[in-house]
Amino acid sequence: MSDTALNRTQRPGEGSDLSPAPDPKTPATRKTTYKVTGIRVLRSEWAKCWSLRSTWITLGVAVVLLILIGAVASYTYSPDAVATSGSPPSESTGVDSDAVALALAGVSFASLAIGVLGVLLSAGEYSTGMIRSTLAAVPRRLPVLCSKAAVIGSIALVLTTIGAVATFQLGIQGLDGEKIALSLSDDGVLRSLAGAGVYLGLVAVFGVALGMLIRSSAGAIAALVGVLLILPGLASLLPDSWYDTLNPYFPSNAGSAAYALHESTNSLSPGAGLTVFAGWVALALAGAAYRLVKTDA
Repeated sequence: MSDTALNRTQRPGEGSDLSPAPDPKTPATRKTTYKVTGIRVLRSEWAKCWSLRSTWITLGVAVVLLILIGAVASYTYSPDAVATSGSPPSESTGVDSDAVALALAGVSFASLAIGVLGVLLSAGEYSTGMIRSTLAAVPRRLPVLCSKAAVIGSIALVLTTIGAVATFQLGIQGLDGEKIALSLSDDGVLRSLAGAGVYLGLVAVFGVALGMLIRSSAGAIAALVGVLLILPGLASLLPDSWYDTLNPYFPSNAGSAAYALHESTNSLSPGAGLTVFAGWVALALAGAAYRLVKTDA
């Protein structure tokens, strides 16, 4: 055999047995792996949150209720109605005490919408079975709960704070010339409006925690309504001494103290009220985290 023929049989790339093996480090065969990090989980939950139609609808309902009810309360305010109640404004039912209380009259209704949104973002995954895919992608599990709470909490905080300032500014026009009229520069006004946003942000996190803990949208919504609205009413059946002691520490009462302009009788200070409500939220989150880690999806 000639040298030319031998060289041809040994030339690489011609199908001979002497062809070099492919390099495993070449781009064609290299596999790309992604590490699960807190930032990536947060981005995933952010995308899932905004991809749901219920997010847009519920947030819209919450902000509309906050602005609409506050504006109606401000524009329909009548000092004569307060005078006929037989009590000074500061000791009346609270809605007529000052311009901030009027502007924030819709916080209770907005809190229900925000809380329901938190429930849907967490318990909704259990209803559809999507939670299995989520936990398969994030085996450590706790980052899922933290990311859901951080996403909806921050969204609710920003939007409702803007809504609170907007309804206050709108209500000022209806209270023009009234004794209770205030402006943003008055002492405590901005703190109260920001406190309302913080409270509603925590309510959203509370909804997430209840959804993860109960794992049923209907059950978690019922628990949310019961804790925020029904529990204070049932507490009135307790002996007076017990009621006076416990009433300020119920979640909704402690939360309302966080955005009150003036501290009323038998209520907590704004700082103490916010701390107590945050404690309730932390307790719910702890229960949700324990069940998420210890039980199957």
